[in-house]
Amino acid sequence: MTRSGRSVNCILPPHILRALLENDDREIRRTALATLASTSRLRGERAVRPIVAVAAPAGGRRTISDCHHSKQLAQATVQRGEDDPAVTDSSVNAAFEGLGTTRDFYWQVLQRNSIDGKGMRLNGYVHYGQAFNNAFWDSREMVFGDGDGRVFSDFTGALDVIAHELTHGVTEHTAGLEYHVQPGALNESVSDVFGSVVKQWKLGQTAAEADWLIGADIFTPGVDADALRSMKAPGTAYDTPLLGGKDPQPDRMSNFVQLPDTDEDDNGGVHINSGIPNKAFYLVATGIGGNSWEAPGVIWYEALKASSPDTDFQAFADTTFAKAGQLYGTGSPEQQAVFGAWQGVEIKISGVSPMSLRISATSNGNGVAPESLPSRVDDLASQIKALTKEVNGLRKARV
Repeated sequence: MTRSGRSVNCILPPHILRALLENDDREIRRTALATLASTSRLRGERAVRPIVAVAAPAGGRRTISDCHHSKQLAQATVQRGEDDPAVTDSSVNAAFEGLGTTRDFYWQVLQRNSIDGKGMRLNGYVHYGQAFNNAFWDSREMVFGDGDGRVFSDFTGALDVIAHELTHGVTEHTAGLEYHVQPGALNESVSDVFGSVVKQWKLGQTAAEADWLIGADIFTPGVDADALRSMKAPGTAYDTPLLGGKDPQPDRMSNFVQLPDTDEDDNGGVHINSGIPNKAFYLVATGIGGNSWEAPGVIWYEALKASSPDTDFQAFADTTFAKAGQLYGTGSPEQQAVFGAWQGVEIKISGVSPMSLRISATSNGNGVAPESLPSRVDDLASQIKALTKEVNGLRKARV
């Protein structure tokens, strides 16, 4: 089954919205139902709505519009353009800044000219619907709900959410990962990766300093949840009846969650199983050390560009390993970190053993392979034996 990566990509997974439908609070149930209905309708529209290229040599110029709580984007009014000063509406300003920070990251760090690589304009829409509990990218624009004020706050307030959604556009214009099962979970993971990386870049945080949480700022203070997802520890972002119990994300392949490939089941659990490659990136970033947007981010971005619509976890792992070798050297610390990270989530790099990797590292001056130590000891012993023999010969000659 194939599905284009060009679809409505929402930050909130359906299992959380369905959990809210079971809440005792009538208003929470109502807003969750309205959000689910709107999301389903939007996905249906995308199935027949043509993709229109909005690329232009504009360097990602921004326009933020106000929907005035309507769901008709055509009726929205422009509030702020690229060269305009800040306005009184904080949602407009937050969306403007979030789009700009993400655009600047892709240009300054990865030399990518906006979402499509060709200067695509960045259009954002705020105040979408009434108490809409989501934010989404629909292949053309970024749309933000205000949240219901009970569970979720204004979605423009989370930079990682904005970068996550815009990265769906980057994925769409590069690998075009199909939005189901493993390619879909990888699609979601790549967005989480760069959502977190952009936030770290903005804050100037190292991989060790970062919280590695996705969506920590979209919950209201009264909600007992850290975030939507944790890349550092998938499965620990929340544990509350309000959100359906414990965070269901796995952190390794033996815990991969098998779900039907249907809309109701999140297209095979794309928001759930993304925890596996998320953990792999976290392990790479902390294994290499320093800033996640340097070697780790570059490796992931180059691997994304080299991927195809049906790339699964194994293929992506192999590609990141190959790219790490091409960029930083065979057996380099970067490549070793990638190898170890995927092993950490129970994915083995195809055709590569730990022994062969360490030998490669030694031959390239990147370390000493433990397996080579016995032969080196033997060599040293032979040299000592020969030296002893020579010394004894000299002593006899003196006598």
